[in-house]
Amino acid sequence: MYKRILIATDGSTLSDKAVESGLALAALSGATVVALKVIPRYPRSYFEGSAPLDRDAVKEIENRWSDAAQQDLAKIKDRGAADKTAVKCVVAKSDLIAESIITAATKNNCDLIVMASHGRKGIKRVLLGSETQHVLTHSHIPVLVLR
Repeated sequence: MYKRILIATDGSTLSDKAVESGLALAALSGATVVALKVIPRYPRSYFEGSAPLDRDAVKEIENRWSDAAQQDLAKIKDRGAADKTAVKCVVAKSDLIAESIITAATKNNCDLIVMASHGRKGIKRVLLGSETQHVLTHSHIPVLVLR
């Protein structure tokens, strides 16, 4: 069936459900898991005012975000270990979330991507878009979307 499953998480409650389902599927199929969390880069703007954050402060913020992501992924690794499922943890730093998910899946030779749908409706979906929808329409790897 599946040999390597990428599970994308953003740490939300809905995403946690997708993680649980992805880990259960991996345990049933004997697959290994690549747990991915994409963190954004600190937004830099010409409109930050007269006192923008210096590079050291930005680096410190990004490091805190990365450390928090590693902690979230370590929990997924521990959950996988309980079912004897090998989990590789990957943190990607990018503002292009969907592209990062597809790239990580391709780079790690995954044969399935598991992620949550955030179910935006109406104008929010139009204005904010959907990373899940972007992955669905651009990935050549099968995608399992959970709600």
